[in-house]
Amino acid sequence: MKEKKAFHMNGYVGLLGLVILFVAGGLLFLRGTLSESSGLVVIGIVLWIITVLFLSSLTIVGPNQAKAVLFFGKYLGTIKDNGLFITTPLTQKTNISMKVRNFNSSLLKVNDSDGNPVEISAVVVFKVVDTAKALFDVDYYLDFVEIQSETAIRHIATQYPYDTFDENDLTLRGNTEEVSEKLAFELQERLAIAGVEVVETRLNHLAYATEIANAMLQRQQAKAILSARQTIVEGAVTMTQMALEQIEAGQQIAFSDDKKIQLINNLLVSIITDKGTQPVINTGDVDN
Repeated sequence: MKEKKAFHMNGYVGLLGLVILFVAGGLLFLRGTLSESSGLVVIGIVLWIITVLFLSSLTIVGPNQAKAVLFFGKYLGTIKDNGLFITTPLTQKTNISMKVRNFNSSLLKVNDSDGNPVEISAVVVFKVVDTAKALFDVDYYLDFVEIQSETAIRHIATQYPYDTFDENDLTLRGNTEEVSEKLAFELQERLAIAGVEVVETRLNHLAYATEIANAMLQRQQAKAILSARQTIVEGAVTMTQMALEQIEAGQQIAFSDDKKIQLINNLLVSIITDKGTQPVINTGDVDN
């Protein structure tokens, strides 16, 4: 099915024409009765029947609303203009909303790409853009949007890890904008058959499942400590190397290998330790 424009005309102009037609039919009927002319009587009755038929085709279309027009089961088109209109007589007019709507998915439990169970839900903002597809290509487009949205959310959640400490990895927690964009793209492909346009998608809940929340918190803390330690060690090595180079270059001091090892050890311990260091003053060797 493809949406098309249905025949319709301004209702106020049509009403004026129907009034004129009704009056003309009455005058013809009256003249035919008085003159005993059956032809004029028949024409007057026919004009009355036409007037009644077109009066039944009057329809009102509100803002952000549309009317799909069906003639004995055949789709004639859709009226998207707002106001009072006259359309094809003896038609069924089905109302459909063109407003932007929100769908809040239920809380879903899925496994991320690492196999960890996570709880996830999203808000989907959508609107109908093709009334023919929404009414006739799917059974009930609101249910279709709900089911396809949850299916897309599950699929997207399984493609990425919940969290990693690699800055180059795309994660559910750290890259919500990118994940939402990919969800909107996939969901649009699924909902195109229903004539629905996805305006926006947004993750509104994301957490580890209850049964592994404590364990994953400890794992995150351990990874954070390891990452921090790695950064500290890298910085300590760089600082120690710079200190040795500056001391030897500025003071023209040449350290022996043993002295370098001792100095490097003292500097690394002082920088890396998370507790305050106690200085030890060497007063020199004592001869017995």
